[in-house]
Amino acid sequence: MYRIRFHARGGQGIKTAGRILGSALFLSGFEVQDAPRYGAERRGAPLFAYVRADRKRINERGIILRPDLVIVSDDSLVTMAGVGVAAGIDRETVVLLVSAQPEALWRTQLPEAGRIVLLRPLVEEEHQFIGVACAAVAARLLGMVGADALGEAVARELAFLGPAIVAANLGIARQAYQDFGDRAGMVREGREPPATQWPRPRWIDLSFEAAPLSAPVIQGGMTSVIVQTGLWRSKRPVIDRSRCRRCWWICSTFCPDGAIQVDEEMRPIIDYQHCKGCMVCMTQCPAHAISARPEREAQGGGEQ
Repeated sequence: MYRIRFHARGGQGIKTAGRILGSALFLSGFEVQDAPRYGAERRGAPLFAYVRADRKRINERGIILRPDLVIVSDDSLVTMAGVGVAAGIDRETVVLLVSAQPEALWRTQLPEAGRIVLLRPLVEEEHQFIGVACAAVAARLLGMVGADALGEAVARELAFLGPAIVAANLGIARQAYQDFGDRAGMVREGREPPATQWPRPRWIDLSFEAAPLSAPVIQGGMTSVIVQTGLWRSKRPVIDRSRCRRCWWICSTFCPDGAIQVDEEMRPIIDYQHCKGCMVCMTQCPAHAISARPEREAQGGGEQ
């Protein structure tokens, strides 16, 4: 069975990429599972997707613990605690990483990986196609999907967006598929170890109240204040003070995470420790005083 795990940020098209890869494998004669995994968060939040492909019925369910191929569409996720990019990888695992950094750097970050394949980031105006590019390269690395099956999968999954968008995505997919022709078949099917080799579950023992009707007690619950969700952000809202009308009740009310406060001069201040970059404030600002700036450019600038 092929076990493929995607890591991405919301808005990068990886949920769609998993469907495209799953459809392409199905059209190539495989039984397939594909499923995304994410919460109720918005753009920029880490999310996962899983694809399984086998020539016989698939009885596995749930998350993929021992992947044969790991696809990471945003290299900042590699070092982010809790995302688990390196979870379960070993010397047989291939990691497909979208990054402009050299492979030597990622070797130090992912020493357990068998092979690391780099896909250079697309230019800004083509960044919305990163998901379909990842799906195309993954299909090539598996070596079991032909160009026709990949093209048909892209056309099927994106048909609702119209012919122009389908054509643009097909162009990106075909080019990425062609560029990695020398890596075809690099990913091998993984074998499930016998049950005697399964890792023991890490049980958490919860204490119970001494009462006729007891219930588990959360001993160390975390809060939204402690969790710095600003790390999820790929773009940050920046306030242009020359245009701001100080109608703070609009942006602060619409912010879904309460990340906009007001200072003594009644000016809105964005809490970048917890702002997830959903850009709701930008769309709601009547003065158009809030703009979106790529996070990597904005870091260190101290914009408010």
